[in-house]
Amino acid sequence: MMNKNSAPWVAPLEKLPASLRPIVSMQQKHFGSVLNPTRWWGRFPFLFWLVALFVGFLERRRAKIDPVVRSLVMTRVSQQCCCEFCIDANSLRLAERSGSMDKVLAVANWRDETLFTAKEQAALAYADAMTATPPQISDALKAELKTHYDDPAITELTALIAFQNLSARFNAALDIPAQGLCVSATGKQPHV
Repeated sequence: MMNKNSAPWVAPLEKLPASLRPIVSMQQKHFGSVLNPTRWWGRFPFLFWLVALFVGFLERRRAKIDPVVRSLVMTRVSQQCCCEFCIDANSLRLAERSGSMDKVLAVANWRDETLFTAKEQAALAYADAMTATPPQISDALKAELKTHYDDPAITELTALIAFQNLSARFNAALDIPAQGLCVSATGKQPHV
């Protein structure tokens, strides 16, 4: 992790390519500023657009996976990969979708919490198993997933977890900092 007082080892772009103007405009409208990863991904605008379209598809209204479950697994993968920005951004989305900070604060210790449904627990277990290196998907976990999700939903859940691993590992490797998007009532940001 980056020392908060040091400069990033790969500098963020100060000026973003014009081709990212629609993404930048949306981020400024929704968050009040450009999101930190955009300043690194901006070196490859075409690739960034592909990544944005991919996550947009996974986050569509008719997605196979419930929005709260999507946010749960994205937050959990963020924690597993120690991505400060991802924890921050995905915790905000989880709080918005679940209507409180309860699940945000409990997801790091989800196995010991009673807050999560069996369906959510299966998805969280899958997120942990997929994020392990190498992935550790047991037959028992496969059977548990099959009780809650059909094959298209499992495929989509797998794509979502794989995407979040890409995003979190990119951001963590480059020490992309949190942005202060999700702050609890105590004034603290959620963490692992």
